[in-house]
Amino acid sequence: MMQRNKLCIAMLLVLGASFASSCKKDYLKSDQYFKDRLNIEKTFKSKVYSEEWLAHVFEEFKGENADVASKGLTPHCFADDMYYGDRDKDYDPSKNELSYNMFKMGQYTETDKQGTWTQSYRGIRNASTFIQNIYMNTEMSAAEISDYRGQARFARAYLYWLLLRKYGPVPLLPDEGLDYTDSYDDLAIPRNTYEECADFISNELLQAAKEMEALGMKRGQDGSARPTVGAALAARAKVLLYAASPLANGNNSGYAALLVDKKGKRLLSADFKEEKWAKAAAAARDVIELGVYKLYTAPFQETGDDATVRPPEDHNFSDKSWPEGWANIDPTKSYAQVFDGTLSASGNPELIFTRGNNQPNEGIDQMVIHQLPRSATGWNTHGLTQKLVDAYAMNDGRDVPGKDHEIGRGNGSSRVVGYVTQEDYDAKRYRPLRPGVSLQYANREPRFYASVAYSGSFWTLLNETKPENRNKQIFYYSADPKGNGFNSANGYWLRTGFGVKKFVHPSDTYEGGVGSRVVSKAEPAIRYADVLLMYAEALNELSGSFTIPSWRGGSYALSRDIAEIKKGIHPVRIRGGVPDYTASTYSSKDELRKMIKRERFIELVGEGQRYYDLRRWMDAPVEEALPVYGCNVLMNEKERDLFYQPVAIWTLKTTFADKMWFWPISHTELKRNKNLTQNPGWTYND
Repeated sequence: MMQRNKLCIAMLLVLGASFASSCKKDYLKSDQYFKDRLNIEKTFKSKVYSEEWLAHVFEEFKGENADVASKGLTPHCFADDMYYGDRDKDYDPSKNELSYNMFKMGQYTETDKQGTWTQSYRGIRNASTFIQNIYMNTEMSAAEISDYRGQARFARAYLYWLLLRKYGPVPLLPDEGLDYTDSYDDLAIPRNTYEECADFISNELLQAAKEMEALGMKRGQDGSARPTVGAALAARAKVLLYAASPLANGNNSGYAALLVDKKGKRLLSADFKEEKWAKAAAAARDVIELGVYKLYTAPFQETGDDATVRPPEDHNFSDKSWPEGWANIDPTKSYAQVFDGTLSASGNPELIFTRGNNQPNEGIDQMVIHQLPRSATGWNTHGLTQKLVDAYAMNDGRDVPGKDHEIGRGNGSSRVVGYVTQEDYDAKRYRPLRPGVSLQYANREPRFYASVAYSGSFWTLLNETKPENRNKQIFYYSADPKGNGFNSANGYWLRTGFGVKKFVHPSDTYEGGVGSRVVSKAEPAIRYADVLLMYAEALNELSGSFTIPSWRGGSYALSRDIAEIKKGIHPVRIRGGVPDYTASTYSSKDELRKMIKRERFIELVGEGQRYYDLRRWMDAPVEEALPVYGCNVLMNEKERDLFYQPVAIWTLKTTFADKMWFWPISHTELKRNKNLTQNPGWTYND
């Protein structure tokens, strides 16, 4: 009976507007109204029922509200770095889904991927009810009530953040005094400005951190998606970073002029405020100053087939032990094991917020299944672009020869030719490359080998039941006998000739279509490396000096201090096994900005960041419209020299239109809320 009553209450909260439009007056006078109020009191006096209510709020974080997931939930983990080649009706007429080409060409509609709006506002309303009523609880201590209120406040703020990131400015529901029995016309609220949304979310996350401080400093990340103080502060830093970025800070574009509410008020600020960058830097520093998080490192391994490949001497990081250098760590494993399931969520020191591995479908395990080669029964359809592959530096920090030549950004150098020989392999030259691999992939930085499945890369596949199916070198030449290359008979081939190793555990395989052969992975929704790079990025944008309050009291004096900027950059570079930037790079705001953008491109690949980074930087019109290049996958092994000459990939289309800055709002919502305006470029705006 209690579950039924709770369901009725939830329905009233979520759907009460339409219910009340016809019977509000009668309902307010009825015995049922008072019974519902009593049921709310009964619910929130009980610890068990209160916990169940809060658990339902966090259920709204799943599905299309995931930060990192496969394309069936959200395509936003795929941009100009990673693509998916399946689900394309051009190559498989049975498919009628949002293909990568439709996504990249802006051919989605207001009916696509709208779960974010529905789930988020439902969760926001239920979180508000929790916040307003948890004080009634008679079975919790005051500290527990505060902690639970902070968790609900985090949930509400984070759901608003997911809306703001995807749709742009959205309506903020009144925190107090909202009568859910009003008609929908009475509840119709116009869109707030981006600044108003960001300020509200930031303040809520700050308050959530304070409410959770006593009990939630470092709650175990057990897959329940329950937040910590660090999660609230880190999410706040991200919100403020986006608010400081060009899309929302001093945007004078024609698009920004068109993004208005019903009264013509601009929703993106045309006035640049440098202080926004200082606030973002302070928020990131709040997380750093907690002293709770650190980057994960794996120890140096002297011997064995997977012995550490030591980066070259740089007379700086190479001479020191972690955290000042990489002398005693394995940079490749240190990066790879953050994502591949080697670590549990609670055992990962840099994981700040996660939904765990509890996505019902289309989670990271599904990403891995689509990354695995056909010879391991994988779908072999998630791949990387030549642009991303070129972004990885050589192991001495220099650009790879021929970098970005095809897209007109090269320095005049040519790509390396030749292949690893058996003699090279026996002499342990070019490790970890094996015989037959192009020397274009030799001597690259460690994160390259943890992330990129180049043609001829080695897959261990240790969960294969037959020993002969483990430890395989996989090539992507056309007519590959194992089925991993181009095959016009089906859509399961890598369009660029580059697969994805990130998230893949050494044991992973999909033999027999058995999902349990893929090791569970925790979603890296927010991790410490991101916070460090946010800190460096925000500080780099400062020209003046600012004093910004810290979350616990006191303040930070912030400026473009190179020593402070290095606190954000050095840990990421050292863990990645790559040398420091030059003094001239640090001295130039523009040059360092380019390098930080590149660092995020590499470090955060596949984590749902790139799509939104390109938009907040306002780089999307250029970067998203560049042709996608890759290997010439029509070439077979006898024509391998031609295979490795990059070509434009005719099966992967690209463009960028102004309407693609934000996702379209559903027509259903626009019709229900007469004060809601559509994002520019989409059809409905009545």
